[in-house]
Amino acid sequence: MAEDKALPMQARRICAADELAEGGRGVRFVVDVGGRQVGAFAVRYEGQAHGYLNQCAHVPMELDWQEGHFFESSGLYLMCATHGAIYSPDSGLCVGGPCRGASLAKLRIVERDGAVFWIPEPPYDAPAAG
Repeated sequence: MAEDKALPMQARRICAADELAEGGRGVRFVVDVGGRQVGAFAVRYEGQAHGYLNQCAHVPMELDWQEGHFFESSGLYLMCATHGAIYSPDSGLCVGGPCRGASLAKLRIVERDGAVFWIPEPPYDAPAAG
C-alpha cells in the first residue's frame, strides 16, 4: 500500500531508520490504550519497518528477552521469550507455539526522510505529554 508523502499531524517519531537493523534489534516505545500506557516496538524485516504492541497473544507479557531483542536467533521470526510463541514479523501472525493462529496487535508504521514514525490510530493513541 502506497503511503502519502506528507505525514499526518499525529505522527510520532520513533527512531532513525538505520536504528532498525534487518532481523535485528528493535526499538521500544509507548502507546496509550484506553488511558493505560502499553509498551510497543518497531523492527525491520525484509526491508520494511513493522510495529506491534509488545504483548504476546497468548498472555499479555512483553516479548523481548532483553530490551529490544524480539527476533529469535535466525532473525526470521519474532519470539516471545516467556512462552516461546513464534510470530511472522511482517504480519504478527503466530505461526508456532501456544497461541498459533492469533496475532500481535499491529501498529501503523511509516518511514520518511531517514526516520521511522508511528501513526496513532484508534484504539492506540499517543500518550499525553507530561
